[in-house]
Amino acid sequence: MIRAARRRRGPLALMRRSLRARVMLTVMLVSGVALGAVGVVLTEQVRSGIIDARVEDLLREASRAAATAQDNFDASSVGSPITAETLARDTVGEISAVGSSARAVSLLPPDDAGPGAVSAIFTDPQLLGVASSELRAAARNGGGQVWQAVALPASGGGNSPGVAVAQSVTLMATPYVLVMVYDLSPEQATMSLIAKVLAASALAVLVIVVMVTWLVTHQAVRPVREAAQVAAKLADGALGERIPVRGHDEMATLAASFNEMAAAMQRHIGQLEDLSKLQRRFVSDVSHELRTPLATIRMAGDLIYGARDRFPPEVARSAELLANQLDRFDALLSDLLEISRFDAGAAQLDTERVDLRSLVGWELDAVVPLATEGGVAVASRLPDRPAYAEVDSRRLSRIVRNLVVNAIEHAEGGRVEVRMGLTSQAVAIVVEDNGVGLSADQVERVFDRFWRADPARARSTGGTGLGLAIALEDTNLHNGRLDAWGAKGVGAVFRLVVPREVGGPTGEPPLELKPELKPEPEAARDRPQDGRAVAR
Repeated sequence: MIRAARRRRGPLALMRRSLRARVMLTVMLVSGVALGAVGVVLTEQVRSGIIDARVEDLLREASRAAATAQDNFDASSVGSPITAETLARDTVGEISAVGSSARAVSLLPPDDAGPGAVSAIFTDPQLLGVASSELRAAARNGGGQVWQAVALPASGGGNSPGVAVAQSVTLMATPYVLVMVYDLSPEQATMSLIAKVLAASALAVLVIVVMVTWLVTHQAVRPVREAAQVAAKLADGALGERIPVRGHDEMATLAASFNEMAAAMQRHIGQLEDLSKLQRRFVSDVSHELRTPLATIRMAGDLIYGARDRFPPEVARSAELLANQLDRFDALLSDLLEISRFDAGAAQLDTERVDLRSLVGWELDAVVPLATEGGVAVASRLPDRPAYAEVDSRRLSRIVRNLVVNAIEHAEGGRVEVRMGLTSQAVAIVVEDNGVGLSADQVERVFDRFWRADPARARSTGGTGLGLAIALEDTNLHNGRLDAWGAKGVGAVFRLVVPREVGGPTGEPPLELKPELKPEPEAARDRPQDGRAVAR
């Protein structure tokens, strides 16, 4: 199994890879939102219970103070402005001193008061302008109690919340406004303390929820993680790995079922491996055993073929057919022996430094008779500079030969083009034909053993069906890649990429696989079918 050498890091990658992280993040978000909503509701309820109740008490207190002031004014006989002012000052002092929670008390005359009116009386000059003119006007005109929230200067700087209550009183037939200012700092401090307690409680609850979630997910995810690790080891070939079974719960049942499945899979794979070994040994043994009788038959066939001129025409033709089929049989046995060596892992590279231009040129010269017989034009485009690479020249020649012969056989009298490109890391050889082409499904199977693109084609024009499979195995030995592309009615393209150093990387292929500019017949434009297979 091919695993990524590097893994993405970061919170998002952790969320994608870890079920526990996703569950804990979800619980944290949901719990945080829920606790926040509960905190807002509780804070609002506490505010209503503390601030609003306190304001109601202060309004009642202010109402009693205004009634007391009015009673004092009504009970006293005021004969002069001096007596009236003395009475007003005594009343204000009484209101602010006797059991009052007011921070400041003011008695304000009307704006249009005459010369005999009492001047403004106040206990705290700093709070004289706290009550707005709108509040005073509303109290004077309405005759009832009015109030408003105000900001009071705090002793340590800044402001503190407060309430200003105004009510109209009458002295010497003149309407005055009695203003009482109350400080709500204690209530505000109580609210802040409650908010801190709620926040600390919410944080503690969130931590507890996260810890409980971690514990629960750990118990639930651990068996899943163990199963994933065992499954990965099974996929890597360690068929003896099993999941430890703990307890008798659902996860234990799952682990036991998984272990039974793994044991059954191990038995079946072992049976398949034994069968595969028997098949490979059978192919190898049969191929070797057929060599001796084939050599005898070939000797007799060669004698008959050499004397065919002395035979009647029908016997001479039979001698030619016998010779051709013996050649095919010999090629099939050679391919089977080569495949058996690949399967047994006995194939080895015998590398040397070769200029691949010369190697490709030799193979193109060798297929000239076959191309001439099929009426196929073979063209090549090779680089001007040397294309040296450390390869097994015998195996690489076989790959090129298989690709070119395959292209000639399927070119349908068209044109076959061989191109070569190179980089500092690899050399690429592309073989392109303009023949019958391949569909997407055929491209996926083109490297399968004994598979032929068109089973209806005459056997005289095809090989054993092992040529491309052997080419793929030879490519794998070189640590290269063999790609295929095709389109019905357009043609097929094969690309071989081999590293310039033994076992080295190939990097980006020097040549494109899919042809960029390629004329398509009208039928191909009507029904485009193309595909790509990459064999590494």
